Amino acid sequence: MVTIEDVEAAAARLAGQANRTPVLTSRTLNARTGAEVFLKAENFQRVGAFKFRGAYNAIAQLSGDRLAAGVCTHSSGNHAQAVALAARLLGTKATILMPEDAPESKVDAVLGYGAEVRRFDRYTEDRFALCEKLAADNGYALIPPFDHPHVIAGQGTATLEFLAECPDLDALITPMGGGGLMAGAATVASARRPGLELIGVEPEAGDDQKQSLEAGKLISVPVPKTVADGLALPSPGVLNFEIIREHVRRIVTVTDEQILDAMRFLFERTKIVVEPSGAAAVAALLAEQVRLPGKRVGVILSGGNVAADRFAALLRS
Repeated sequence: MVTIEDVEAAAARLAGQANRTPVLTSRTLNARTGAEVFLKAENFQRVGAFKFRGAYNAIAQLSGDRLAAGVCTHSSGNHAQAVALAARLLGTKATILMPEDAPESKVDAVLGYGAEVRRFDRYTEDRFALCEKLAADNGYALIPPFDHPHVIAGQGTATLEFLAECPDLDALITPMGGGGLMAGAATVASARRPGLELIGVEPEAGDDQKQSLEAGKLISVPVPKTVADGLALPSPGVLNFEIIREHVRRIVTVTDEQILDAMRFLFERTKIVVEPSGAAAVAALLAEQVRLPGKRVGVILSGGNVAADRFAALLRS
């Protein structure tokens, strides 16, 4: 399992590489929710998402031979960009499998960091099998988006920073795709603030984490079609779920409309751009899927990678 010492070691590796992202507040959000809400703005992280933390931590621990051979991964966008940039910074090459319907702005960013992109159909092809074959055929080190201890430890540094700045939070809400961000958060919270309530948020169309937690075992769902492309996964990560099952008691879902309402609120009231996946946790508060009146609530805004034309189109929909 991942330990607090692993997260602290990741923080040391990331020092000078990852941004220490700000914590923002909004009086309007507090008034709407009845809580005191603190927003950890990972949309201001390098590559525009928390994913840089885990990717850099994992690639930085490869041996010289493994690093020289190159790395690969599969991702709809944010982890792809994170691996591409981390590989460039650490002097290796990256090959990324990206869905055919991944936002072109994210594909362009990955290419801009110098990585090779190969496309696949997320609804008919198995991304995990494709990536494992790619790694085996070429000798690449596979850097999974979430189901890896070094990735989880890297993601945990966001919560490590958060609790250093806001040590007396009563609850922490994060979006959930594969579960890397929440698994990292749980690892830190269990060591630094055991009483912290951890709440995950998924799109209503893809509630594999919620179903898995309620069943006490891994549950897979059809690949969901949702505006939150970064959360559109069929099942949780195996290691992630073991950590989440031990520490998380509640996962809620939000609709695409509620996610878009949260994006609009964050833009109009806090003047920041957050992508659909990144707005999911705020959506849960605004839609009252999570009610925590009088509590000090931490929220991780996981990313802000959305092109200007898509952002405008989404908010018009």
